[in-house]
Amino acid sequence: MGLTIGVDIGGTKIAAGVVDEDGHILSTFKVPTPGTSEAIVDAIASAVEGARAGHEIVGVGIGAAGYVNRQRSTVYFAPNIDWRQEPLKDEVERRVGLPVVVENDANAAAWGEYKFGGGKGHRNAICITLGTGLGGGIIIGNKLRRGHFGVAAEFGHIRMVPDGLLCGCGSQGCWEQYASGRALVRYAKQRANATPENAEYLLSLGDGTPDGIEGKHISMAARQGDLVAVDSYRELARWVGAGLADLASLFDPSAFIVGGGLSDEGELVLAPIRKSFKRWLVGAQWRPQAEVIAARLGNKAGLVGAADLAREPDPVM
Repeated sequence: MGLTIGVDIGGTKIAAGVVDEDGHILSTFKVPTPGTSEAIVDAIASAVEGARAGHEIVGVGIGAAGYVNRQRSTVYFAPNIDWRQEPLKDEVERRVGLPVVVENDANAAAWGEYKFGGGKGHRNAICITLGTGLGGGIIIGNKLRRGHFGVAAEFGHIRMVPDGLLCGCGSQGCWEQYASGRALVRYAKQRANATPENAEYLLSLGDGTPDGIEGKHISMAARQGDLVAVDSYRELARWVGAGLADLASLFDPSAFIVGGGLSDEGELVLAPIRKSFKRWLVGAQWRPQAEVIAARLGNKAGLVGAADLAREPDPVM
């Protein structure tokens, strides 16, 4: 089918990359993310034009953080961009003169990992992305399952705790409030405030106060055995594993692929997730269990996945 371009819309930059059929990125072009919705569309077009120079391109796939319709054309709602019923496919096609498909960014990342990364070889896999929030994607029978309206796999907004913590979506008790980068930092701050004597190294990495703790500090401190940092990862893993056990009851995949920034910590986070998953999986001692494996493509997964999804007229269901 030839070369396609994948577009990843980030908070500070928009990256476009030329990707071949084997998932290799041949060239990239980045532009700053502007502050208005219309300017973002222009920036996407600019990134595509920059990346396509010198290449014969057959299509463009865009990964957008938000709800995308079944036809892969319109963003119903984007939480961080003022897009409401945004006809993104038509707007970008008009600017670049190439066929465009629009995909939810977590779905795009899941597809990239399934085709070229940690999920390669699995027909049935669930991908979760542990970053600032929690996203995901569903691969069943080698198909990306997007639901009737196109907005399935919003795992981060499954209600784990009735009347729990307020979420940015407006609901309470959402999974991402307990299993995400934000949650990890909250756990560390709470524990450091309660028992500062157990967080001496962690506190020394910031300004000496619990409020100064950042995600990178927790990782560094946990690797040095800081008690509060290690316990914060355990708490995060407890919630992640419990959620995966619920998803296993729903989908029965052969693998859970854990991506997002927190997955970069490897076994520091994966080992306790596996332990929690087994603890909460119904009938764990009597049934086959899905693997819990690390994503392999890192922050390239969304770009690669979006580009690959642009190759087929309708590879999703």
